[in-house]
Amino acid sequence: MDTEHEYRPVYQTSLVDPADFWSAAARDIEWDIPPQQIVDAADKRAARWFPDARLNTCVNALDRHVRAGTVAEGGHADQAALIYVSAMTDTTTVFTYAELLDQVARFAGAMRDLGVVAGDRVVIYLPMIPEAVIAMLACARIGAVHSVVFGGFAAPELAARIDDAEPVLVVTASGGMEPNRRIEYPPIVLQALDLAQTASVRTVIVKQRPQFPTIEFPAAQPATDVLPSSEQTVAARWVDWDATVADVTPAEPVSVAATDPLYILYTSGTTGKPKGVVRDNGGHAVALSWSMRNIYDVGPGQVFWAASDVGWVVGHSYIVYAPLLVGATTVLYEGKPVGTPDAGTFWKIIDEHDVRVLFTAPTALRAIRRADPEATAAHRHDLSRLRALFCAGERLDPATFEWATDTLLAGHPDTPVVDHWWQTETGWPICADPLGLQELPVKPGSSCVPVPGYRLRVLDANGNPVATGVEGNIVIGLPLPPGALTGLWRDRDRFIRSYLSAFPGHYLTGDSGYFDEEGYLYVLGRSDDVINMAGHRLSAGSIEAAIAGHDAIAECAVIGVPDELKGHLPLAYVVLKQGVEVDPEQLRTELAERVREQIGAIATLHSAIIVSGLPKTRSGKILRKTIRQLTAGEHVETPATIEDPAVLTALADRILANPPLGAPQPAAEDSPTPDLDGDPVAPTT
Repeated sequence: MDTEHEYRPVYQTSLVDPADFWSAAARDIEWDIPPQQIVDAADKRAARWFPDARLNTCVNALDRHVRAGTVAEGGHADQAALIYVSAMTDTTTVFTYAELLDQVARFAGAMRDLGVVAGDRVVIYLPMIPEAVIAMLACARIGAVHSVVFGGFAAPELAARIDDAEPVLVVTASGGMEPNRRIEYPPIVLQALDLAQTASVRTVIVKQRPQFPTIEFPAAQPATDVLPSSEQTVAARWVDWDATVADVTPAEPVSVAATDPLYILYTSGTTGKPKGVVRDNGGHAVALSWSMRNIYDVGPGQVFWAASDVGWVVGHSYIVYAPLLVGATTVLYEGKPVGTPDAGTFWKIIDEHDVRVLFTAPTALRAIRRADPEATAAHRHDLSRLRALFCAGERLDPATFEWATDTLLAGHPDTPVVDHWWQTETGWPICADPLGLQELPVKPGSSCVPVPGYRLRVLDANGNPVATGVEGNIVIGLPLPPGALTGLWRDRDRFIRSYLSAFPGHYLTGDSGYFDEEGYLYVLGRSDDVINMAGHRLSAGSIEAAIAGHDAIAECAVIGVPDELKGHLPLAYVVLKQGVEVDPEQLRTELAERVREQIGAIATLHSAIIVSGLPKTRSGKILRKTIRQLTAGEHVETPATIEDPAVLTALADRILANPPLGAPQPAAEDSPTPDLDGDPVAPTT
C-alpha cells in the first residue's frame, strides 16, 4: 500500500490542510458550478462547506450513472441500484439504476405538479418499501427538503414534526407490517393533522399496499357559481400514489446551492419540541462519497447493506444516499433479524445477493446470538464474500464482538467485525477502522480511531485535556467537517446551547470515553449517565461488558441507583440466552465476582435482576433512561420510539413485584439481593 494513503498521513492532512483535503474529495462529485471556495469558516460555529458551488444530489446518486450507459459501456444504467427484500411479504424486487431513476423522476414530476417547489418541506411517513427511497430522492431532485418520520410513530410525535417543519406535502402508505401486527398509517396521519397547529399541509399522497384494504379517494370538486372548489375548502387533499404518477411528465433536476438544506431529521426520544438536525447538499454528498470508499471499502457495482430503517440517520446516509453516490448497490430490508422467519435471515440475504459489507446494530447481533448461540443458521450460508461486518448504534460489547468473530464468522479470519461510532448530528462516522485506507488491528471495546476530518479531544469538566486512559468528555474541535449538521431547523439558539456552549471551540458529543496509548477511542456511554460511587466514576459500559461475558447472558443494561452511603450503586438487568436455566442467587454471585475481577474491588454490584427482555428503540438502542425512571418508581410515558411496548410493560410489572430499591427485600428467589453491582449507557447514533 502507498504509505501516503495510509491512515495516519491522511488523517494528519485532513486536520492540517482541510481545504486541500476536501477539495480533493469533492472531485468525486458532479457539480453544476464547481466550488472555488472550499470552506467559509467566518462563523466557526457553523462553517459553510463549498459555499459558492451548486449541484443536485439526485443527479449524483442516479442520473450520472445512467448517463454513462450500461456496465459494458462504463456506466451503471443496467446495474442493480436497489434490492428490496421483504420478509413480511416474502418478495424481492430489484431496481436497476435506469429503473430507479425513472421512478424517482416521475414521482418528482408528480410533486412538481402538486405545486411543490425548491425549499418546500415534505414529510415522508412510510414503512421500509421502495417508495420511501423514491420519495427521498425525488425531493432531492426538485430541491424540496424532506423530513422522514419513522413509520409507525404515534400521531403526537408526527404532529410535533409537522408543526416544526411546516411541510406542504405528506407522503405515506396504507400501512406497515411487523411479524405480529399491522399498523394502518392513514388514521395516524389524519390524527396528526388534527393535532398540528400548522395548516401548511396541502396534500397527502398515499401508497396503497395490497396487504391493506384499498382506500377510495374522492376526486377534487370544482368550484361552482355559489361554492369554492374543494381544494380551497379542504385542509389537505388526499390522493393515491399510483394515480398521481400516472401519465406524469418526469421532472428535470433542479440545481441548488451546496449550502441549501437537503433534509431535516428529528432526533428520537426528545421531549417537548423535537430537535430538527439540518443536513446540507454539498458537504453531505462529498463526505458520504468519501466514507463509502475509505471507511467501508465499497465502490461501484458492489453490494452494501445497512440493516437499519430509513427513519433513522443510518437509513438516510447508508441505505439511500452513500451507496448510490458511488455507484454501488444498496439493500432495503423489511423485516427483523430474527423471527422473519428465523435467525438465519441476514445470512441468507448476504449469500443470495453477494453482500460485500453488512452494517447493523449490536442489538441485532445479540438477538441472533440469543436465538442461535452456535450460529448454526449462519453456517448454512456462504459468507466468504463478506468483506466486513460493521456495527454502530450501541456500544459493541466485547462478548458480542467475540461471538461475532469466533462463532458467527468462524473460518473467515479475513472478515473483520468493526465497531464504529457516530451520531444523528454528524451523519457519518466519527471513529472507525478505515478499511479503504488501511485496515487497522481491531481492539474489542474500542470504536477504533478518529476518521479524517474529525479533530477529537477528551476533556475534563473544566475543559482541560485528560491523560491517556483517563475518561472524560468527548468533543470535536470546530469547524465540524462536511456532512455534519449545519444547525437545527429554525433554532440557532438551541443549536448553540445544546452543542457548542459547554466547551467553547468544540462540539459536545454528549458521550464520555478515553484514548489509549495508540490513539484508539473507547466510547463508554453518555456523559450524564456515569455512575458516581463513593467518589469513583464507574463506566456503565465497562460493567455491562463484564456482565455480558458470562456464558448465560444474552444482553444486559446497567443503571445507577441512589444509595445514602455511596451515592449510587450499579444495578444490572439481564436477559438470559434462549434455553438457559440458572439459579438467580448463583448468577448474581457470579456476576458480582466478574465485575470485581474486571473493574476492581470498588465496583460492587448492587443486584442483578433477570428479565425477559429490555425495552429498545426501533433503531436498537436500549432505553436506559426509561429503565432508570421505572426503577426509581417514576411514571413513565411509553416512548414513541419503542420497538415493543409489551417489553416495557413486562419490565414495569417485574420491578413493581420486586422493587430493587427501598427496604431490603426478602431473600426470595426472584427478589434482588443487596450485595452486587452494575451501570448504564451507550453512544448515540
